[in-house]
Order: sequence, then structure tokens, then C-alpha cells
Amino acid sequence: MEKLFKAIKKFLNGTESLKKTDSNIERKINRVEDIKFNKIVMDSKKIEENDVFFAINNGNNYVEEALEKQASLVFCDKKQNIDSDRIIYVENTVEAMQKIANLYRKEANFKIIGITGSNGKTTTKDILYSVLSQKYKVEKTQGNYNNHIGLPFTILTANENTQYLILEMGMSSLGEIDLLCKVAEPDYGIITNIGLSHMEILKTKENVFKAKTEMLKYLEKDRVFLPSDDEFLINVSGNKIGFNSNVKLDENCKNYVINNFVQEENKISFSMDEENFSTNLNGEYNANNCGLVIALAKKIGLNPEEIQMGLKELCITPMRFQKVYWKDILVINDAYNASPISMELGLKSFAQIYKEKYKIAFIGDMLELGEKEIHYHEDAIKQALSFGFQEIILYGERMEKSLENLEKSNVDVRRVSFFRDKEEVKKIILSKKELKLALFIKGSRGMKLEDILKGN
Repeated sequence: MEKLFKAIKKFLNGTESLKKTDSNIERKINRVEDIKFNKIVMDSKKIEENDVFFAINNGNNYVEEALEKQASLVFCDKKQNIDSDRIIYVENTVEAMQKIANLYRKEANFKIIGITGSNGKTTTKDILYSVLSQKYKVEKTQGNYNNHIGLPFTILTANENTQYLILEMGMSSLGEIDLLCKVAEPDYGIITNIGLSHMEILKTKENVFKAKTEMLKYLEKDRVFLPSDDEFLINVSGNKIGFNSNVKLDENCKNYVINNFVQEENKISFSMDEENFSTNLNGEYNANNCGLVIALAKKIGLNPEEIQMGLKELCITPMRFQKVYWKDILVINDAYNASPISMELGLKSFAQIYKEKYKIAFIGDMLELGEKEIHYHEDAIKQALSFGFQEIILYGERMEKSLENLEKSNVDVRRVSFFRDKEEVKKIILSKKELKLALFIKGSRGMKLEDILKGN
């Protein structure tokens, strides 16, 4: 904790605004030398003796509880009714945490790898963690801690002896990736793709591109890794990875072409840079995700054998094309989230893998798509039809409206049905157990389509 201690001291000594928010700050700074530090917490329920507590939003209501649990320091931005030298009053607790995270990032030894993109961030993060762990001490973003609060918290909770810290960077509007990069100051960066996420706020794919590429000004070109198959990223400076061999490159950058792609039920295999790789994932898009990781891993010194060991048995965050068995039914649970691109890729990959099965797609609304949302849902239904699903079950008001539109436009939707009740969906699927059945589930997080797999 020595380097975290130094970062906190630097923050306290170097922030003039603290004198405005905390009239006793100089006295409090003097006693910091005697304080013991355990860990950083944001949840008052998890406080242990000598923890540093950041009281964010409603956390200001639990300052007294934090002191009773013997927190060594409490950062808060709301005046308390108790007097304690362990309370540090700041103008904004989140901004204070971001500044301390940046100071700690500079004190610590780790290199930071930032990952952003419309789809595939979490999977790519998990792949990269598995590969780099073959040689280095690595930590990564846990859960959905990828925003302006979660990212600095991840930095502050990283062990100072970590060699590589992998940070997922999420966003919903312009300027957010820029802020995250100011805090993290990444050494390497991956952009997985440019898709249609957050269109409700960003309106156009061009704005999604602007938002995701805010990372680039913080990195040298040869430390950027991009998919060569993405129409928006193909002309961006950096290393290119994908199935496209026709790429213009910048000095010191490479083009890694994926060849010989083969998909089987339980794995994919491919070659890249004249070397063969395989993994227990599915889908061409995961060959791209693996390719981005392979290129970066080579850049920082891993050999092909170490990389393949990391790819061999990947443990991916649940509900990302996750294969499970539910009451003897083979299920691909891809229900963590959905966008038009990930929906199409998921449906296509599933249909290619399970050609011999009776295929059912249970697909739900894709949220935050803006004015053209119904158009994107109509496309998803038509894609499922074209990929040969025997049945397509819809859930959500956007899917319902899209089905009505397709019926009016004389599209053959006899294989499509809509339900408002997940229990009804469960009954329908279980009634077909005797068929050689494979079920694909996908929708936005708010739809919680995985609920049908729960209970009796």
C-alpha cells in the first residue's frame, strides 16, 4: 500500500481547492503520516478497519458508520454533523477519486491497456487477461466497473506489484472515453469495433466513431490495435487485425491477417502471422477478438506457445455466447446485452454451428437505438428467418411492433411468434424438448431474457 499512500498524500498536499472545502485540511494532512491503510472501498457495508472510504452520492449518509467501523480516511462532499480529522471534505468525491487514481497510476509499476468498442469489450478483456497471465501478473476490470466511477476504483484497488492492468472503457456520450483516458493514461489501446450502441444519445454511427476514438490521442500509433474489417477503423492509424489483407499501414505498424478460419461446435481455429491458434470460443467475431489480443501480446513480448496456452481454455464472463444445458436442452446464453451488429453475428454464428439441430431463437428488445430502433428490430427478425431458425420467439414492445410491421409488409413470418410472458415462453420451449433442440437467447440487459432458464 506504500504507493497508494504516496498518491493520497500527493493529492492532499497538492490540491489548493481543499483549503476552500475543508478549513482544517492542514491539520488533517499532518496526521496522515500516522494513518494505516488497508484498502479502498465505495460500499459502506464492506468497510473494515483502516480502509479508505469514498462517500459517493448517498454514501455521504454513511460517513458516521464508516468512522465507527474504523475507516482510516473518509472522502466526502457533504458536510457532516460530526467532527473528525479522518474526514476529508472535497468539492466532488468522484473527481477526487479520479485524481487520486491518476496519481496512483503514476506511482505504481503497472502498464495500462485500455479496451473500448461497441461490442466485444468484455470478451476481449477476458481473452487478454488469460493470455497475458501466462507470463505476467495481470489484473482486469471486474463486472461492469468501466465508467467514470468504476474505472478509477479499479485502478485504486489494483495491487501495486501488478504488471499489466486491463481496463474496459465504456461510454454513452461524447467526452466520456476522453475522461477515462485522462484518469488512466493508457500505454496500449484496443478498439474492438464501431457499432450502433447508444444511438439514442449519439444519433449517428459517425458520432459513435468520434466517441470511441477519443482514446487515440493518448497513444502512440504502434500501440493501438484495431480491426481491419471495420469500415470506420480501417483508415485509422494503428496495427490492423482481421480477415482483410488490403490495408494501408503507418510506419512501425503491422497488418495481421486472419486465414484458414474453421468453426466447430466447441471451438474455432485460424492462422495469423503464419502461426496456428485455436480456442474454445465460437464465431468469426471471436477470431477477430483473439487476433487483437494476439497482436498486442506479441508486441509486449509473449511467444506463440504462451499465447496459445492462454487461448486454450478461456473463461469468459457469463452470458457472452455461453454454452449451457437447461433441462437437457442445449442453450447458447448470449443474453448479457445486444446491439444490431452483435445480434446479427450471434444469430449467424449459432445457425452455422448448429445446422443439424432444431433451432429456436428467443430474442428480445435492443435498447438505446434511437429513432431507427424499429428498423433495426425488423432487420433482426428477418436475419433470424434467413439464417434458417425453425422458430423465432420475440419478447419486448419493440419486437412486437416490428413483427406487426413485417406482417403488414407481407413478409412470411409464420415461424415467428410473440409473447409478453416469459413463463409462457418457457412452457413453449420445454414442450419441444423431445426435438433435437438448440436454443439461442439474446437481448439487451434490461430484458433479462435469461430468466426463462431459472426455476422449475
